[in-house]
Amino acid sequence: MNTNQIAHIASLVGEPARTAMLMELLDGRSLTAHELAGAGNVSPQTASRHLALLVEGGLLSVEQHGRHRYHRLASPEVARVLEGITQLAAQNAPPLRRAVVPGPKDAAMRMARSCYDHIAGRLGVAIAHHLIADGAITFDGEAGHVTDKAGAVLARLGIDLTASLPGTHTRRPYCRPCLDWSERRFHVAGQLGTLICTHSLERGWLMRRQGMRALEITPKGVVALRGWMGQESWRQVTEGDAAFPVQREQRTIAP
Repeated sequence: MNTNQIAHIASLVGEPARTAMLMELLDGRSLTAHELAGAGNVSPQTASRHLALLVEGGLLSVEQHGRHRYHRLASPEVARVLEGITQLAAQNAPPLRRAVVPGPKDAAMRMARSCYDHIAGRLGVAIAHHLIADGAITFDGEAGHVTDKAGAVLARLGIDLTASLPGTHTRRPYCRPCLDWSERRFHVAGQLGTLICTHSLERGWLMRRQGMRALEITPKGVVALRGWMGQESWRQVTEGDAAFPVQREQRTIAP
């Protein structure tokens, strides 16, 4: 890898319309050029040129199904780079002169959202917190490890780990920490994160919100996930910082 190649990839991501289209695909969906043109606020013709460059640069893949061509992120590594840029952008944002009250969309995104193919937001962080507390996984720097307790812990959620053993059919890490850009704590990525997300969607515990990365936690999901992780961990999902008052700053919250 030379500096020209790095600069080329950076320039592909750095154009605002292309950035918007890439971010629209960060939930793992496949979208048409017309749909992505709306996300980038450009004409279909302009969107097609941008998408061709992203495919050529290896950031997107494209598949033909009938009359339509569907674009998606080329790999989990692309999603990881985009999440990293999002974290840097949030950290380096200029201070606001007045407080901004987040809108409903922001609240939904912070509660639960898809991060490519795994769960992010307060729900994703709470799942990771519970898995670590029960000794099912450990995080060590950028590495994640699954322990021999994981099978029993996830079986209580209805997940059979023997159906997805580490290292089968893919070089992708089985478990790794992913820094959550809104919570600034880690959620679970890798094959294990995908397994938990897919299982939750298939069981109807989570539902994708139309046109959004936000995930809706259904009443059935509340019962199942709260029962699995316990009331204290569930408070992290519903209350956020208030559930963990010393996580980011030293302060006391009255009961």
